[in-house]
Amino acid sequence: MRAVTPRWLLRELPWVATEAGSYRVNRRLTVAVGGGRVAFTGVGDGIRPVPQGLRGLPVLRDFPDDGVLTALADRFERREYARGEVVAAAGDPAGAVFLIAHGRVERATRGEFGERAVLDTLAGGDHFGDRVLTGAEEHWEFTATAATSVIAFVLPGTAVRRLGSRADALRAHVEGVARGASRPRNSRGEADVGIASGHDGEPDLPATFVDYEPAPREYELEVAQTVLRVHTRVADLYRGPMDQTGQQLRLTVEALRERQEHEMINNRRIGLLHNADLGQRVHTRTGPPTPDDLDELLSRRRRTAFMLAHPRAIAAFHRQCTARGVRPGVADVAGTAVTTWRDVPLLPSDKIPISGRGTTSVLALRVGEADGGVVGLHQPGIPDEVRPSLNARFMGIDEKAITSYLVSAYYSVAVLVPDALGVLEDVAVDRC
Repeated sequence: MRAVTPRWLLRELPWVATEAGSYRVNRRLTVAVGGGRVAFTGVGDGIRPVPQGLRGLPVLRDFPDDGVLTALADRFERREYARGEVVAAAGDPAGAVFLIAHGRVERATRGEFGERAVLDTLAGGDHFGDRVLTGAEEHWEFTATAATSVIAFVLPGTAVRRLGSRADALRAHVEGVARGASRPRNSRGEADVGIASGHDGEPDLPATFVDYEPAPREYELEVAQTVLRVHTRVADLYRGPMDQTGQQLRLTVEALRERQEHEMINNRRIGLLHNADLGQRVHTRTGPPTPDDLDELLSRRRRTAFMLAHPRAIAAFHRQCTARGVRPGVADVAGTAVTTWRDVPLLPSDKIPISGRGTTSVLALRVGEADGGVVGLHQPGIPDEVRPSLNARFMGIDEKAITSYLVSAYYSVAVLVPDALGVLEDVAVDRC
C-alpha cells in the first residue's frame, strides 16, 4: 500500500482518553483582547473589507451592530504601495487604521545602536493602528514599509470621529472595552492573581482567585468511517496462508488512520492549521523558510517538542541552510534519522497542503497535558474495538452473500494553551 506514510503527528502526540466523547478545556480568563484577522471580499478593483470581518479588530470584537460596521467599512479608502514605500513612519501621528488586503508589510524600529530592527511582518488580513478607534492620540512607534507591492485599506481617524458622533452604541462599546482593558493582568493578558512578596511585618495580603473563561471550549470526538464489504466465499475459503478478511481490515484501518491525520491538520473545526491562535502565527521574511524564520517560530513558546512541515518545505529549508553555510542537525526519532533545528525535530508530513501559489505552513507544537500543550483525544474501550478508539462492527450478510463491517475511528485534537501551537505561514517551496 503506497499511501501509507509515517504519520508522525499520530505517533508523537500524547493521547488522552475522553469520557462520553467530549473533552473540556478550561482556560484562565483573558483580559487583554487579542487581535483577529479582517476578511475581504471581491477581486481586483472590487475588493473591500467585509463589514462583519471588522470584528477582527480588538476594539470591535463582539460589537453587535452590523449597520455601524457597514458604515465603517464604507469609509475605508483603498491605497496601493510599491515595494520599499513607507506606509507609516515612526514619530508621525497615528491617525488611521490600516488593513492589509494583499502583500506584506514589515514593521521595524531603530535599535539601541541605530540599526534597523524588524519587529514583525504583516500579511493579508492583518492590521495595525486600531487604537485610533478609541480616540487615543498617539504617534507611530515603528516604521511600516511595504516588503512587496501592497493593497491596503485605510480608515482616517476623522472618519471614525464623525461616525462616532452619530453612533452612540459604538462609542459606548469602545469605552467598555477600554475599561475592561484596564483590569490588572499578567504578561500573557490573563486576569491577574494578586500575590504579595518581599514585604516586612504584617501587611494586609491581597485577596484573589483564579478567574476562568466563562464559556470553555468542549471538544467532541470526530469520526472517520467506511463500510468494508467482503464476500463470504472469500472469508470462508481464503483464510490461509493469510486471512484475507483480516488483510482487508488491516488496509482499511491504514486508510482510516491516514484520513484521521489529514483531518487533525486540516479540519476547520479541530485542525491545527485552523485552530492556531493568531498571536502565534508568523510570516516568513523573504518567502523561503530560513533559519531566522524557524528561530522566530521557536521563540514563541517554551519546550517545543517538534515541528511538522511538508517534505518540500524541509527541502527548501535545507537549500537555505546550504546557501548560508549552515548545517542543520540530525537526530534519531523512533529509529528514523530526521532533520533538527536547535535540537527540535523537523518531522515531514505531506498532509500539510501546498497552495496554488507554491506556499505552505510549518507547525511547531508543545505537547502533553502537564505542559499545557497539544494533545490527541480518543476513547478506548468502545464495543468491537480492534485498535484504541477504532472498531469494526458486524452489519450482517445481504442476499448476495456479502458480509459488511462498519469500520469507525474516533479522534480529535485539543490545544490546551494558545502558545502551545505556532504556525509559520507563507512558506515558499518553489523558489530560493
